[in-house]
Amino acid sequence: MNIEHHQGIKRGYFKAVQDRREAGSMTYNWGGPGKMVIEHTEVNDDFSGKGIGKGLVIAAVEYARANKIKIQPLCPFAKVLFEKTPEIQDVLF
Repeated sequence: MNIEHHQGIKRGYFKAVQDRREAGSMTYNWGGPGKMVIEHTEVNDDFSGKGIGKGLVIAAVEYARANKIKIQPLCPFAKVLFEKTPEIQDVLF
């Protein structure tokens, strides 16, 4: 699986691609300087149960760490993943 990051001035997204097909995506917006707000995570049905959603959130965490950014997960999936995974909570806003 390959994860691509597409960033705009106000919004961005991470996209998971596997076998040249989009497996899922996670959208975010900038909630101010140094604050990424995860809005929505979606995995295509054909890739359900394969860790795609978690991979997208982890990619955002790695990006946040590298760029000294904090994350606020509004997306229910991302929020639960942060609650259950203490090792990624260092980037929580």
